[in-house]
Amino acid sequence: MNIREAKEEIARSVEIYLDKNEFGEYNIPYMKQRPVFMVGAPGIGKTAIMEQIASEMNIALVSYSMTHHTRQSALGLPFIEEKCYGGKNVSVSGYTMSEILASVYEVMEHSGKREGILFLDEINCVSETLAPAMLLFLQYKIFGNRRLPEGWVIVAAGNPPQYNKSVREFDVATLDRLKCFTIEEDFGAWKSYAYGNGIHAAVIAFLELNPEWFYSIRTTVDGTQYVTARGWEDLSRAICVYEKKNFPVDRRLIGQYLTDTEIAGRFGLYYDLFQKYQSAYQVEDILRGKEAEELWNRAAGAGFDERVSLLGLFLEKLNLMFARDVNQKAVLERVVKILRRTKKKLAEAKTEERVLYRLLDNCHEEIFLEREQKKAANSLGAAQKREYRDVLALVSEYREKCDGESEPEKQFGQIKRAFDTLVKKHQKQAQETGRALENVFRFLRQAWGEGQELILFLTELTANRESMLYIEMWGSESYFQYQKDLLVYDVHGDLRRELEVWSREAEEPDAAESSG
Repeated sequence: MNIREAKEEIARSVEIYLDKNEFGEYNIPYMKQRPVFMVGAPGIGKTAIMEQIASEMNIALVSYSMTHHTRQSALGLPFIEEKCYGGKNVSVSGYTMSEILASVYEVMEHSGKREGILFLDEINCVSETLAPAMLLFLQYKIFGNRRLPEGWVIVAAGNPPQYNKSVREFDVATLDRLKCFTIEEDFGAWKSYAYGNGIHAAVIAFLELNPEWFYSIRTTVDGTQYVTARGWEDLSRAICVYEKKNFPVDRRLIGQYLTDTEIAGRFGLYYDLFQKYQSAYQVEDILRGKEAEELWNRAAGAGFDERVSLLGLFLEKLNLMFARDVNQKAVLERVVKILRRTKKKLAEAKTEERVLYRLLDNCHEEIFLEREQKKAANSLGAAQKREYRDVLALVSEYREKCDGESEPEKQFGQIKRAFDTLVKKHQKQAQETGRALENVFRFLRQAWGEGQELILFLTELTANRESMLYIEMWGSESYFQYQKDLLVYDVHGDLRRELEVWSREAEEPDAAESSG
């Protein structure tokens, strides 16, 4: 299976293991909850999907790379304690708490979450002295003489033997107690992650043209040369900062992340070409709807590489706009709930307690603590980080507006006016995004008609979570018309079902009515 399918399978396993009956008991008894064991090449994204699952399921995550551990740190240190059996005092060996189990309890203590995932990476590469203890833990969830707390699901990962000389094969008795599957590298599955995490458009477009170079490990006369999903992502982030600093993106930089000299060289050539396309096509003008007949003609006569690169440029700009609007809508919905609750408390407060800035201070503190608990649980995703950051900044801004007024009603009226202005700005930005999307559709139709480029563009929009959330919230006449005409999705409503799933993931449990 690919990484997306693996994520779905692990999430389902966690969900069924944490499912309870009416008495609060786990429907699958704790000792019958088989640990998940996934085998996949290094750098394929195994750790990343664990962070996504914890964030989306709002549970805690503790992650360890087992190659860094000795028997003592994983099992605990032995000590002698006195116990009384049958009226006789005897000396018994015990163990201090394992560093790994201690981390689980630490996260529970600071986050308040009683359920989570214990992710143990490279578990089939542990030292010879640690291997028996790890097999015992997978089978019975015990380190030393202490058990993993109930409510915690074990997910383990390992490398295939061809990628790591330290790999140890599990025996049948151990494998029969695990849920095992193998993950294969798949650019198509990784691409949806790339869109949602700001991977540079040049990287996505290059791999769209050369998907066989997404993942490669080969032995040459010069040694092992490799390119991994992790390498592409790290290179992308470096390129973004290099461009911001006006540093040259050259072969020396690329070779630090892509050790395969052939692939690094080809990407370097492509990146230079991509920069030329960026200069040749005034993408910002096209998004604003500026007529560009000469650009239509150039695009119509362009080769496939140039066409894919131009689509990448369009998608890069649009995805930033989609992410901004989706985040802003979530922020406004959260803040409007805070303001409604604050107004109610203000009306119910006694005269001496009617101090608006104190109420807002309390709200700020509650949100801050909520964010810190999610941080402590390692379950704060990138989108949630942005949302919390912007909500806290807005509440702080409204708190400062209270300093100039002594009457709570006037203070609240001032805050409400500021909030209404922000809502109008958000609505205007969302409308501009919609027009930009329609302008891109118009450009594609003028340049290439309803050919494969339009189908590719529709497919890429569908692969991006933010674009789908945006289209669900504000719609897109061209998107729905073309996806129907070109049969990108079937008539039974596959797209609508995906939109509904993504929408449920994005909603807060107590989401209020939209303010956008």
